[in-house]
Order: sequence, then C-alpha cells, then structure tokens
Amino acid sequence: MGIAGDIVIIVMAALLGGLIAQMLKQPLILGYILAGVVVGPYTGGVTISDIHSIEKLAEIGVALLLFALGLEFSLRELRPVRAIALFGTPVQIILTTLYGFGIGRILGWSWTSSVWFGALISLSSTMVLIKTLEKQGMMGTLSSRVMIGVLIVQDLAVVPMLIILPQLNNVQDGMAILLVAAVKAAIFLTVMILVGTKIIPRLMRYIANWNSRELFLITTTTIGLGIGYATYIFGLSFAFGAFVAGMLLSQSDYGYQALSDIIPLRDVFSLMFFTTIGMLLDIRFLLANWEIILLLVGLVMLGKAVILAVLSRVFGYHNVIPLAMGLGLSQVGEFSFILGRVGISTKSITGEFYTMVLTMTIVTMLLTPFISGLTTPLYAMARRWMKPLKLEPLNFPSKGLKDHIVIAGGGRVGMYVANVLQQKNIPFVILEYNSRRVHEVRKSGFPIIFGDAAKTIILEAADLKRAKLLLITTPVAVISLGIVAHAQRINPGIRIIARAEGEEQMKALYTKGVTYVVQPEFEASLEIVNQTLLNLGIPAEQFKTFTEDARQELHRPLSV
Repeated sequence: MGIAGDIVIIVMAALLGGLIAQMLKQPLILGYILAGVVVGPYTGGVTISDIHSIEKLAEIGVALLLFALGLEFSLRELRPVRAIALFGTPVQIILTTLYGFGIGRILGWSWTSSVWFGALISLSSTMVLIKTLEKQGMMGTLSSRVMIGVLIVQDLAVVPMLIILPQLNNVQDGMAILLVAAVKAAIFLTVMILVGTKIIPRLMRYIANWNSRELFLITTTTIGLGIGYATYIFGLSFAFGAFVAGMLLSQSDYGYQALSDIIPLRDVFSLMFFTTIGMLLDIRFLLANWEIILLLVGLVMLGKAVILAVLSRVFGYHNVIPLAMGLGLSQVGEFSFILGRVGISTKSITGEFYTMVLTMTIVTMLLTPFISGLTTPLYAMARRWMKPLKLEPLNFPSKGLKDHIVIAGGGRVGMYVANVLQQKNIPFVILEYNSRRVHEVRKSGFPIIFGDAAKTIILEAADLKRAKLLLITTPVAVISLGIVAHAQRINPGIRIIARAEGEEQMKALYTKGVTYVVQPEFEASLEIVNQTLLNLGIPAEQFKTFTEDARQELHRPLSV
C-alpha cells in the first residue's frame, strides 16, 4: 500500500509505544521513539518501506511544533523569573555549548562536530521535565517556575540556532554567510510584522464571521505552514517561519482558539517526527559503542547540572532551587532532535554522529525522573554541612514575641495569612530566605527574620518555644519535613499546620505529627462544588455537612 500502509504501521506502533510509556509513567515521546526503533530498518520484522516520504511528513510535524510554540509564547509567563530566564538562559546556553565543544575536541572530533554537540546538549526537555514535576507534585513551586522560564527561552533559542548552525558547514566564507542569513531574517521579520498586523487579523476576522470550525482550522494551518514554506523559499528554515507565524497569530484575538484547534493536528504529525527519530536509532551501534555513550551521558548530565546550579545561585536563588534546577534540567531535550535533523539534511553532521547523540539524548531522558527524584534526599544530606545562615530580624516588636504564630514562608500564602493576623491583632513573625520576598515583607511592616526556616537557629530566633502555632506555607516536601523535624525538637508540643501538594506529602506530614495539613487542590475543588450548588439554588445548609464529611474522609485515614 506504499505510504498509506507505512502511516498505518507508524500510528499503530506509536499507539502501542505510547501505552507502554504511559504505564511506565514516562513521557509519550519516549514511547513514540521506541515505536520508531521497532519499525525502523535496523531491527527486522515489520518495517517502513518508504522512510523518505515519512521524513517529509515529519518535517510538517516539526513546523507544527514550532508553530504551536509561537502561539503559546507569552512574555507574561516570564515576568516572575524574567532575570534568570531572559539573561541567565543565554549565558547557560553559551557555557554549555563551550563545555560540549571542549568534550568534543578532547575526544578528537572536528571543530564543527564539537560545536554542534555543544549546541545540541545545551537544550533541556520541556516535555520530560513537566511530566516529572507533575509526578513529584512540584508544579507551582518557585523552583518549577524558574525551570519552566528557562525552558521557554531555551525553546526560543532553537530558532536562531536553526539559522546559524547550518552555516558552520561553510566556514570558509567567513561571516559573510551568517551576515546574509541575518539580513534575510531581518527582511523576513519586517515583512511578517506588516503581514501580522495588517493582513492576518483581518483574514482571521473574516473567517471567524463564517462560524465554521473547519474553515478556521484550515486557515490557521495554512498560515502556519504557508508562512513556513515561504520562509523556506526565501532561504531560511521552514520551522523558523512556522514559529514566526505562530507568534504573529498569538497577538490576535484568535490566538487561543487557533492553538486549541492546531494541537491535535500538531500531535499527530509530531508523532511522525518522533517515530522517525527512533528509526534512526541503530541498536547494533548502541551495543558496539556503549562505553562512549555512557561516558557522554555522565559528562553531559554532570556538566549541565553544575552549570545550571551555579547560575541559579548567581541570580540569587537559594535553598533547594539550585539543586532542583541542576538535576531537573540536566537531560538533553526534544528540540535537539529537530536541530540534529537539520544537521543531517544540510550534511553538517554525519549519520553516525547523530545516532550517537540521539542515543545519548534518549538515555538522559530516561534517567531524568530518577535523577530529579534525588533532589529531596541530596538536599536533606547537604543541610547537615551547610554553614549557619545570616540572621536578620526586621520590624520586631519592642516587647518581643510570646503566644505568637510563626509563619514559615513569606510568599503569597504567607503574606495573605499575615494580613489577616494583623487585622485581628494576633502576634506573628515571618521566616523567609528569599531576599526579594524579605524586601517586600519588610515594606509591609510585618516582623520578619531573614533565614532558612529549616535551620534550628532561625526557629529559635523566632521564639518558637513560646509560640502557639507554626504555619508552613511552602509546598516543597523536603523543606516542610525539615521544618517539622527541627520545630518538634525545639517545642515538642507545638501545633503545626502545613501545606501539601499531594496525598503522599500529606501522609508524610501527618506521620511526622503535623496537626493539620491543607491540600490546595482539594480545597479548591470543594469550593467549586459549593459555588456550583449555590448557583443551582441549593441552600448552603444542605451541603455544608457534605463538605465537612469530604474533608474528614480525606484526612481521617492520614491523621490517625
């Protein structure tokens, strides 16, 4: 059946691979890559007859991936962590590229291959990290926001890399080719800004007025792929044009609807892309070169972890964040596959080199959940050797503190609690280690101690022995459990209210003797239920008992 039969084989194999990945709690892309290995030319059995045609379909998948990335891009997401995201990430990419270049030269590779290797390993995996953070219950924490901010800028860095890296193949022409590419990109962007501000909004408004989802989807796809192909004809990357098209469309009133419509199409064609990656994986090559591949895995993950951890410290992040960032982003990402495919198509790198990098990348992805899971135990061990932290009481009452509440964490939750306590004239003190938050709390006039709440000296400075209650607002398990342990040594009878992101963390806190644990997602669901019933005209008295019973059902088996 030719290409039709090949597509059926790929989709069926990808479905099976995706199910296996889901059962193993791994990202789906790893299942798709595994499917590609199975139906590829190196394993025998059922295989694809026309790989070249499938690769052409995969290029559409790459374009749709970057088109969707452009639609999703928002500067608002970067504001809370804009310093490290916008300025730290380029530094990280440069340092990692230089590190990879050094590894390549030491191993005897050509300078071109070494630069490509450095660029390929400089990117981390958005899909793998988000899946890992969700599994660990870390989404929404400061460390997760920092890492996602870095990943967004890394993903954006793919675009200039798509322009610059292929030109290394013509280094004899010096900077002229890069200059021509830059001029082409500038001209293209100028034209696209005019198109995006004058033509696209009018076109989308005209199509939307027809109230046809089919026409809207076709128009959206035409804009993404059409501009991408125009870019290709202009001498730039197909994927680069698709990304620009996505960014332009995202600025219109129809960006969110366009994104929601394009996602299923993107996922189907992306499946083709990741499957073709698996087809390139030669198992015989892996078995014959396992020593160098394992060496590269170790060097890359260790080097990236150190670079990212140090960089986060330089930008003022402390506590568990440098360790979480280093371990969480130490893998190589899926956009490296896209860059690698461009390298293959432009003959900048060899198939054997790409296979080696591909194999190494897949191994780093598989190791990420385990490596990232070491954050909690390693941070707990590191605390034993940490130097005492700087103690800085601010805005303390002249009479000192007694029968007060200690709030561990001066973030949004801690500040809201502090505002209520101040209105009720209840004495309290906030413990916070983030210097920016300390500055904000200080301006509010609240009593605060600059320091790590999981350190005994900080808790003692807050007069925990004479406190009535300890509130732990951080959702990070390793920090909250550390605070509980030290607090109970200082004041064995202290009542503790803590926050937890999931049932496992809730159970761990109750096991350690915490008085009450609040799970924000559960409380939000109860409030949504309450408001739903109220809006249906059901009196509050009729479902108040239900709400209390639901809370007791959640907490009873954990608090006993």
